[in-house]
Amino acid sequence: MMTQQGAVLQGYNNELVKCVEDLCMQREELNKQIQQAEVEKNKLQHEIRILSKKLESVCENLAQKTASRNELDKILAETETAYMKILDSSRMLLNVLKKEVGNLNKAVELKSNVT
Repeated sequence: MMTQQGAVLQGYNNELVKCVEDLCMQREELNKQIQQAEVEKNKLQHEIRILSKKLESVCENLAQKTASRNELDKILAETETAYMKILDSSRMLLNVLKKEVGNLNKAVELKSNVT
C-alpha cells in the first residue's frame, strides 16, 4: 500500500514538475515577444520623432512659400491696376491728340481756303 501511494505521489510530482516546466517555457516565450514588441515600439517612436521633425520643417517651408506667394499676388494685383490706369491714360491721351490734330487740320484748311 505504501509503495502504491509512493507511486501515486511520484506521478503527481512528475506531473507538477512538467506543468511548472511548461509554464516556464510559456513565460520565456512571452518574455521574448515582449522584448520584440519593446524593440519595435522604440523603433517606431524613433521614426515618429524623425517624421515629426520633417513635418515641422515642411510646415515652416510651406508657410514661408505661402507668404511669398501672397506677397507676389499683392504685387501682381497692384501692377495690374497700375497698368490698367496707364492703358486708360494712354487711350485718353490718344483721343485728345486725335481731337487736337483734327482741330489743327480744320484750322489749316480754313487758312488755305481764305488765302
